[in-house]
Amino acid sequence: MKKELSISTRGIKAYVGPLSITKLLPNRYAHKIGPFVFLDYISPAIKETFSKKGMGAHPHRGIATLSYILRGEVQHLDSAGYAATIHSGGVHWMKAGNGVIHDEIINYDTHTTSKLIEGFQFWINLPAKNKAEVPAHIALRAEEIPQKCLENGSGWIKVIVGNYKELRSQIPNYSEQFLYHIHLEAAKQFTIDLKNKIQVAAFLPSQCALLNDCEFQAGEFIEFGKKAGQIEIKNRSEKSLEIILFGGEEYKEQIVADGPFVMNTAKEVADAYKDFYAGKYGQIMHKQNQVETDNFYQWRLY
Repeated sequence: MKKELSISTRGIKAYVGPLSITKLLPNRYAHKIGPFVFLDYISPAIKETFSKKGMGAHPHRGIATLSYILRGEVQHLDSAGYAATIHSGGVHWMKAGNGVIHDEIINYDTHTTSKLIEGFQFWINLPAKNKAEVPAHIALRAEEIPQKCLENGSGWIKVIVGNYKELRSQIPNYSEQFLYHIHLEAAKQFTIDLKNKIQVAAFLPSQCALLNDCEFQAGEFIEFGKKAGQIEIKNRSEKSLEIILFGGEEYKEQIVADGPFVMNTAKEVADAYKDFYAGKYGQIMHKQNQVETDNFYQWRLY
């Protein structure tokens, strides 16, 4: 049985520094999909100049952030001392835990001749028991992300978070969760089975597709019902398509979010601000990446 379609919507366009961003989650219909509480899509753009300054250092507590860069390169810096650069197809995962300041410098990929940039940023809500843990960071190169070919030459699937059949991501799971990048060749289809009570959404960055016999256009964000069932993806075009599929078990703890903090109570949010202004999150040891406290409200849920 195919999963029911719940809602479809388009994101809100915004600009973060020089980047054109489509804000997809939260939206007017959904505040979370499983543990995922935030999704920004960095629309494809040509970047002519190479930046040495970040997007704006800012704090987080209570979540893990995940940046998936389709095209381009991203340097990560944080106050816990982690620093790494990924290139096209790579992933930065950062557990903010009990508080960290981070910044990302987004550029074209110096390992290629392309000046294009495109990517995603997700926030993954941590269970209450994990919100007070120390910060951590993982950088994965494209070749370190599990991938397999689909049957009948239909395309491929990358497992960025979670599991798919024998594939397992290196990104830690604090609850049942998944994030897949599916590439579907022209005139091909792919079906995936999902268990009961699993929340799931799809995003079509650049091509239209049939999802469970309903046609959706490029740029649409689609949420499915919670009952067990299949999601059937059909590509009727003459070009290959990409689709992002993500979700997991419902996050049932209370969520109180303000600015860049996602906690379980209002007091915990107040404490997050208090500790930040008291300097307990440390600082990034790069002058050009010092936090701009008047500016970090661009990194917020509501």
